[in-house]
Amino acid sequence: MLELRHLRTLVALRDAGSLVEAAERVHLTQSALSHQLKDLEERLDNPLFMRKTRPVEFTRAGLRLLNLAEQILPQVRMAERDLARLAGNEQGRLHMAIECHSCFQWLMPTVDHFRDHWPEVEIDIPGGHHFDPLPALAREQLDLVITADPQPLQGVHYEPLFRYQGLLAVARQHPLADKTFIEPADLADQTLITYPVERSRLDVFTQFLDPAGITPREVRTAELTIMMMQLVASGRGVCALPNWALTEYLERDYVKAVNLGEHGVWSTLFAAIREDTRSAPWMEDFLRTARETSFRVLEGIKPA
Repeated sequence: MLELRHLRTLVALRDAGSLVEAAERVHLTQSALSHQLKDLEERLDNPLFMRKTRPVEFTRAGLRLLNLAEQILPQVRMAERDLARLAGNEQGRLHMAIECHSCFQWLMPTVDHFRDHWPEVEIDIPGGHHFDPLPALAREQLDLVITADPQPLQGVHYEPLFRYQGLLAVARQHPLADKTFIEPADLADQTLITYPVERSRLDVFTQFLDPAGITPREVRTAELTIMMMQLVASGRGVCALPNWALTEYLERDYVKAVNLGEHGVWSTLFAAIREDTRSAPWMEDFLRTARETSFRVLEGIKPA
């Protein structure tokens, strides 16, 4: 009567808070997900959650199944890891680079969780690269690169992790703070604060300013997000960052955030890996752990 997919669906519904977002997480249409849940409720002769509530409110029966899911799904995951070890596929090396200054917020919990379950896999995040990470991945100097800028490289596969929205952070008293959305021309007389990377790797340029032929009055760089927020809060510039990177500063009312364009600027974050390690059990588990951790600790992201 009960299947693992049912438990995973209920967990996705709880974590996402709505049928639409839960369907995206389990890679079903909303109609298919609704049908699956309705069929399960009919077989159990019990409603599992209250319709038209956000976040979703579960019934006693739904909460009982969620409790079951919390007990069973981790055990299934552990068994899958054990079976991979028994098959002799446990050896591996995971040297990674990060082309994302804001990614440590979800990557470190991912690495910690993965290390607990795959202690035999060598993990390293070398710093101070004097080479381009993606070509280094193809040359086997690295094993994984977190990037939002995939390049066509032979033997390299790009696994989508999640989609995120870029927002413009401005001081609370800034003239742009009360706008519904920002237009490219609004930044022509602004100081834009960015991370110290090439403009070709910044979404605010490639997806927003460059297509409109707009250049900011000045571009200033800062290494750390907190430094950028201090500059923004003091009125010395504006900056575009992923929505999750701004969450704590918005909650503390330190800055305000405005959409870039009427429909927003959305990008996808990828894990770049080599084709020859794509099917390794430990690599599959790392990617799965990365997705699960991201949706657990980040706000405002969507399935890729």
